[in-house]
This record gives sequence, C-alpha cells and structure tokens, in this order.
Amino acid sequence: MRLAVISDIHGNLTALETVLEDLAQTPDIDLTWCLGDLAAFGPRPAECVRRIKALAEADEGKTFRVIGGNTDRYLVYGERLRVPTAQDEAEFAQHAQNLIDRDTILNWNFSRLDWECYQFLKGTLRRELSKEVEGYGLVIGYHGVPGDDEAFLLPNTTDEQASDYFLDREGFLGIGGHTHRQMDRTVGRWRMVNVGSIGMSFDQPGIAQYGIFTFEGGKVDVELRALPYDVEGATADLHAAGHPLPHWFASRIRPE
Repeated sequence: MRLAVISDIHGNLTALETVLEDLAQTPDIDLTWCLGDLAAFGPRPAECVRRIKALAEADEGKTFRVIGGNTDRYLVYGERLRVPTAQDEAEFAQHAQNLIDRDTILNWNFSRLDWECYQFLKGTLRRELSKEVEGYGLVIGYHGVPGDDEAFLLPNTTDEQASDYFLDREGFLGIGGHTHRQMDRTVGRWRMVNVGSIGMSFDQPGIAQYGIFTFEGGKVDVELRALPYDVEGATADLHAAGHPLPHWFASRIRPE
C-alpha cells in the first residue's frame, strides 16, 4: 500500500502542479491525503482550491481525501492567528505593519474565491484523517497536531509535549503539515512525520515538499520528497494575478 501526502499549498499553483506531475509519474499510489492550507497568501487561491476539489471529487474521496488547515479556517470565518504582544516601541511599529500586511493579503485571497471554493473549504475544516493499514496498524493525518490546527510539532518540541499531543489517539504513525518544515522523528510508539510545504517551504525555499509512505511487511518506508519548481514563474504569477503585496510572498519562496 502506498500513501501520498501533500500539505500547505498556500495558493502557489506553480508549485502544486510540479508536485501533481511528479505524483502522476509515481507508480502504485493507492491513496492521497491533502492536509490543508490550500489557498492563503499566494497568487492563485481559487485555482488551487479548484484543482484540489476536482481531484477529491473525481472518485468521491475514495483515493484523494482533503482536510483543512488553520489558514483555510481564517478565510472561511475571518479568524486570524493570535500573535505575541509587542515588547517595545520599535517592535510595536513592526508588529502593526505585519498585521496590516497579513490582513491585506488574506482579505485579497478571500476576494478571489467564489461560492463553490468557499463551500469546499468550509467542508474541510476541523477534520482529521485515518487509515487502518493491513499488517501495520492505524495511520492518522492532521494539519498541526491531533485536535489542533495551530499547534506546532517541531524537531525541538520536547518528547513530553510531543507525546501529550497524541495521548487520546490510537495508532503508530502520525502525519502532519503546518510548520512548513519536513521532519521524521519517533517518540515512544509514535512515528511523527511532517511532509513540509508545497507552496511556501521555510526550510527549503523554492522547493515543493511532500511525502510518500510505502507499507510492506508490517513496516513503513518514508520518502520525503523535495522538488525544485519554477520560482521565477511563480514570482511573475504574483504580478499577473494582481497580488497586493507580491514582494511579501516572493521573499518567502526565493532561495537565499
């Protein structure tokens, strides 16, 4: 059994198409999971939602399943991520500009969605995925951590905290996104994998990340893929789409 997992597209259609083309050339994929953050921040929010929606509806979700992430929820409900308070005047000034930039982009992203995109995103929110793999056991998928689409599970998260996130879950393998950084660590009985971000990787800017999980003989082989994509094309697409702050997004996808 082979499971493909993608996450954190963030409206970057150029990167998404690169991954989908790679997936189409990968043999024997039985199931694909998409772990959310489809639209926010990038130049093509509606186009990315429609692309994922079409894949999910092609066989009524039997082989392509989707859940939403925190930024999908922000677009649907108008919510925003809580941020730390400013500690001094200089930080306050930068803090104010950061909030203005964030809301400008998210409001523009929302304005690009149509009713069908909105309904689709709404239907993905606050969900998780699971699959009982014969001979291996239960595998779960979530956006941030089980039960929380905003919490961060990182390589330096303490073993105690990481274990706490999985206390009320059954299984052996947990797969998430949200941090925009790939990770593969084991704590107790749990193997915790982050497939990274397709559209806005933090640890590998300009690279589209996702994962392939191959189950055989009671074991799982984890392949974290990292694909270069046309960053110049994605940057040009910001201007073509009329993105309100193209330099904001471009600075996050260009390799240093």
